Amino acid sequence: MKPIHIIGGGLAGSEAAWQVARCGVPVILHEMRPAQSTPAHQTEKLAELVCSNSFRSDDAELNAVGLLHEEMRRSGSLIMSAADANQVPAGSALAVDREGFSEMVTARINHESLISIVCEEIKQLTLEDWGNAIIATGPLTSTALSEAISSFVGQNSLAFFDAIAPIIHTESIDMNIAWFQSRYDKEGPGGSGADYINCPLDKEQYLAFIDALLAGETMEFHDWELNTPYFEGCLPIEVMAERGAETPRHGPMKPVGLTNTHDPRTKPYAVVQLRQDNKLGTLYNMVGFQTKLRYGEQTRVFRMIPGLEAAVFARLGGIHRNTYLNSPKLLNETLRLNMSGIHSLRFAGQITGVEGYVESAAIGLLAGQFAASERACIKISVPPPTTALGALLAHITIGHLEGSPESPSFQPMNINFGLFPPVEVPRPIGRVPKRERSQARKRAFTSRALTDLSLWLGSNRQPAE
Repeated sequence: MKPIHIIGGGLAGSEAAWQVARCGVPVILHEMRPAQSTPAHQTEKLAELVCSNSFRSDDAELNAVGLLHEEMRRSGSLIMSAADANQVPAGSALAVDREGFSEMVTARINHESLISIVCEEIKQLTLEDWGNAIIATGPLTSTALSEAISSFVGQNSLAFFDAIAPIIHTESIDMNIAWFQSRYDKEGPGGSGADYINCPLDKEQYLAFIDALLAGETMEFHDWELNTPYFEGCLPIEVMAERGAETPRHGPMKPVGLTNTHDPRTKPYAVVQLRQDNKLGTLYNMVGFQTKLRYGEQTRVFRMIPGLEAAVFARLGGIHRNTYLNSPKLLNETLRLNMSGIHSLRFAGQITGVEGYVESAAIGLLAGQFAASERACIKISVPPPTTALGALLAHITIGHLEGSPESPSFQPMNINFGLFPPVEVPRPIGRVPKRERSQARKRAFTSRALTDLSLWLGSNRQPAE
């Protein structure tokens, strides 16, 4: 059987390759590293996590991303299997040892006999020779391939900047000032309710920190990058500060749900949280502290944070250009390029306009299943929009704003309940607190989704183990 070619060995490409192989179809996975690196990657491993090590909430009952986790597990996801096996404590979130995670994905792909890995940079699209392909090159698509894609689809792709948070050696954090605690002491899978390191700031310290952020020298952009917008869910900390001195304090630096064990009677004005980054617990990353500050400025400014005065950075923050397509205009419901005469090219991952590790892998999972079924001449239906997989797919293939594929305002989106069709919630008897009504609505979304997912999985041919 002729193989399916997949370009890109990130989360989406690795997941797509795995799904194709599980369907009994051969795969050639093209990955340009280590021959050609990127501004953000540091290793040659597949599925390297270049930003946070968190897959976000794992609550499948009350959270949309937790629901997506569960749907992917039930769909045989390689990425979720590796994430679960390399989990580190993170409260109610699913965070992973990034090295162990990438090593496991790489090992399983290497040991799959139907998958061949070719280390090369793809600069041109040769669909006549390949026949069936998936482009899953992610936010760091090379310049040459970006130009080839733009030329191929007949329009320019859209782009935004994505920023990386610093990682700190745990032993360099002053635990006489900082303390362990999850917000509201919430326990999660693999967690204890004390999974984050918290660094408190009083009002004077906070305002001085904000002033330093605003005065810090930032990285310069190329002329062609100047008008590229940021993704709102991943703003650099200094950009938040530019929007108002109180903005970070109502975002990643909010002090709610935390009590300073060193001084329980004094409530911090703001708090910087750090989340475990590896299984050994020797590295912690600064939550929500993506940054475009220059390296020297980062060490100077971030060491102003109480508890981090002597911080040793294993990796400083950075910023890179993130490319994505106007997918509602370009892709059909099976992620195939919707152009006359072209029936063999699909896209997957962040390049389609989803945001986040899990979302990218989820689109890779679907692209792999669609491509493999097509190659094997097996009809497969798309997941219903009432599921997290289906809602995410509908966002990038139908469009989120008024259902218009021509909307110029299409932008990357994390999975959220706003993408799901409305759900009926039984009217409560008597007066019910707003929080309980909200939770009832979320449970209605997740219960319906998992029921409909089971029906969808049962209606399609399941891949062999």
